[in-house]
Amino acid sequence: MANGELSYPVAPRHKILAVVLAGGEGRRLWPLTAERAKPAVPFGGTFRIIDFVLSNFVNSGIHRIKVLTQYKCDSLLTHLSKGWRLSAMLDHYVEPVPAQQRLGKRWFEGSADALYQSLNVVRDEDPDFVCVFGGDHIYKMDIQQMLAYHMARDAELTVAAVPVPASEARAFGIIEVDASGRVLGFQEKPEQPMEMPGRPGWVLASMGNYIFNPEVLKDALTRDAQEDSAHDFGRNILPMLYPTSRVYAYDFMENEIPGMEEDERGYWKDVGTIEAYWRAHMDLVTVKPVLNMYNQRWPIRTELEPRPPAKFVFADRSGDRLGVATDSLVSPGCIISGGRIDRSVLFPDVRINSFSYVEESLLLNGVNVGRYCRVRRAIIDKGVDIPQRTEIGHDLEQDRKRFHVSDDGIVVVHKGYRFQS
Repeated sequence: MANGELSYPVAPRHKILAVVLAGGEGRRLWPLTAERAKPAVPFGGTFRIIDFVLSNFVNSGIHRIKVLTQYKCDSLLTHLSKGWRLSAMLDHYVEPVPAQQRLGKRWFEGSADALYQSLNVVRDEDPDFVCVFGGDHIYKMDIQQMLAYHMARDAELTVAAVPVPASEARAFGIIEVDASGRVLGFQEKPEQPMEMPGRPGWVLASMGNYIFNPEVLKDALTRDAQEDSAHDFGRNILPMLYPTSRVYAYDFMENEIPGMEEDERGYWKDVGTIEAYWRAHMDLVTVKPVLNMYNQRWPIRTELEPRPPAKFVFADRSGDRLGVATDSLVSPGCIISGGRIDRSVLFPDVRINSFSYVEESLLLNGVNVGRYCRVRRAIIDKGVDIPQRTEIGHDLEQDRKRFHVSDDGIVVVHKGYRFQS
């Protein structure tokens, strides 16, 4: 499926409202979501997951952004208030919209219900188009190109989709399209998926990103609210609309951003499990990661706190007291003091003390690793002080007595954990 030759950018006279769905609990990512919403989970050293979708909007020239929040949203709200202040003079904003119980004493009951209960933000803005995007995926996207596709097709709803092997269909909502890209069907995690036209062995997976014409969105949400459903965009709103409305799928593989290299095309990750989150970070420390965070023509924006550069000290080769990092990301404020890290990501203000060895691990903000420690295939959440000579990830049976261990053997030490002396 080709998106065709489309003009870019969308004419500035069009008023675009972005709505980011960021209220999810993220149960599969527990315990990283024990005290924070999934979009607020730190990622890539200095970022949070939500920074990717917000950066995509801002880099695409879309500056009116509402963020719907609910579950344990304090850290997310703090991050937005500190790091995402746009120009009010130009009517640019990133505004959180907490659950307000405007329609009764109940919380959001699904992604569609979240926006239904917050429809006042759409009515007040009176936009020409509404972009409804999830806040918990890792990718780069020029949203103007999807918007141009939506307008060129005279669509009422456009859903972003990415080709995946048919063998992986059971993890996604799968979209059936005709040769023009019009949606003909939808299957939720099917055993026998509908393959792409002219591309056997491949299916189109929904990315959970939508562009609506406002009246179509309002009508669909109102109808869904009156039905016994999961009140979810993918499971309910899309299947409701495609039989009677002009619904199209936008092939994310056609999307291009400035400075993009060809092997980055179509990169999109759902880091909704501990294994996926850990593996996405292991991708980042490869020699040439597919997700290029060093592309200054499409920067990932975030809150920047004042911190000194990372510091590496001690070069006592005879005594094996070396401050060394190999195939790793080391954030500002970190001190590698006579210890070694390999294929790891250190978030800000981490300290690795002498003779310790950390491999294939993620150490979030403020973690301190004492002397002679060994840490392997672990995720250490914020503010953990690891006593000297502690071993993590080398004896999973012992680790399970104290920590969470995923099915794939990734050890997670939850935020603020205190070791017994």
